[in-house]
Amino acid sequence: MIGISADFDPVHLGHVKLIDKARELADKKNEDVVIYLNKGFSANHAPFFVSYDARRRMALEAGADEVIPIEGLHHRLTLAYTVPIRIAMMIEDGVVDYVDAADVSTSKIKKYASGFASKGIFSGIPRTLPNRNVIRWFAVNEFLKKKYGKNLKFHIIPEHKIKGDKISGRMIRREILENNMKIPEEVQKLLPDSTVRILEKEIKKGTIPGKRNIRDLTKRLNTFSRANLNNIAHMNADAVNSIVAGRSYQNEDKIWASFRMAGYGPVLTRLAASAVEMNVTREEVYDLIKNYEDKGIIPPDMTVDQVIQRAWYVSSMSSKGYSASEAHNKFRSGVKSTLKRVKFFDAGMHLRSFETESLKQDMDALFYVDKNDRLCCEIRAEDRKIKSPLRLPAHHVTYLRLLIDSHFIPITGKLIEKPEGWRVRISVGD
Repeated sequence: MIGISADFDPVHLGHVKLIDKARELADKKNEDVVIYLNKGFSANHAPFFVSYDARRRMALEAGADEVIPIEGLHHRLTLAYTVPIRIAMMIEDGVVDYVDAADVSTSKIKKYASGFASKGIFSGIPRTLPNRNVIRWFAVNEFLKKKYGKNLKFHIIPEHKIKGDKISGRMIRREILENNMKIPEEVQKLLPDSTVRILEKEIKKGTIPGKRNIRDLTKRLNTFSRANLNNIAHMNADAVNSIVAGRSYQNEDKIWASFRMAGYGPVLTRLAASAVEMNVTREEVYDLIKNYEDKGIIPPDMTVDQVIQRAWYVSSMSSKGYSASEAHNKFRSGVKSTLKRVKFFDAGMHLRSFETESLKQDMDALFYVDKNDRLCCEIRAEDRKIKSPLRLPAHHVTYLRLLIDSHFIPITGKLIEKPEGWRVRISVGD
């Protein structure tokens, strides 16, 4: 099998070049061209402009033999995690050759990828590198060879350009929207006839453009408490506080503005918004990653335990006078840490006497960072909602804050009554 992994939103002439190359390889080997087509959300975590069924027809008419949906990943996971999952899926399906396009030479991509793979770096590939995602695919492909005893053979073709410009799906979609849902003549020149025909039918049917469920998205952003927002994957403390400060929301523009205020870029904003829209919890993402870890698909530097251990190491070193960036760099450099992270620890609370009357053993506690940057917990008793700052040593404060900002490590709390008073037992991960 010859594989391509794509959004194809919509299929344009650059995609046709990929399929043509795959067809050339397939005909020589008497194999099929199979498209692994993202469904539900794009690789960049956005709703699709064109429906899955329409994109599937476009791919088949452009020369593919089969289309396999990839769904359930891109509103939950970053590309760093979806790439190994997709490569593993293709290897297990029997794909031997993989076709992609890049702006730089294959030899340069291999050089970068080999360097990262040899150092065990798969999640921290610099954004400044050209065709960064293709480099990631090469590096992860090398990693998975250890598991499967084989990997994909990559065939990289030059990115297709017209008059020196790369064809952009984003530009195509924008031009159609700005032209009152009609395909401009200049855009039609970038598309195969089959795509134009399918697009026109879908526009007539009213299925284009695909949209977010803005009702569910705004309802959660407008009504969830800080603690509940913090329990959604890919929401860090700054994002939660920015969202709360920016209420209320009726449209995406204001949502994007709040995420930008929290330092989120476009890709992370789309992922966080999709997670809120679909109510994706930290626990859900954690369990999903753990599932693929157990199958040997997730690289070592990306395991959930490594994320937790890094938070513990950085917080430990910070308490010794290191800056967070210095501690992080030491951890990334492969320093063997003898600092074993704790799986749970107890925090004190600032409670008023009448609040303690509402507490019971093993009540759940949720965590958040308030507008004054204090770590707090929220407890929902039968008769009231109780909020309290946490009392913790500095080391644990840093540790907990790093975990909150990890985007997907679940943090759970249970009330326990001790001789010295009520405490909340904080558990990390499992």
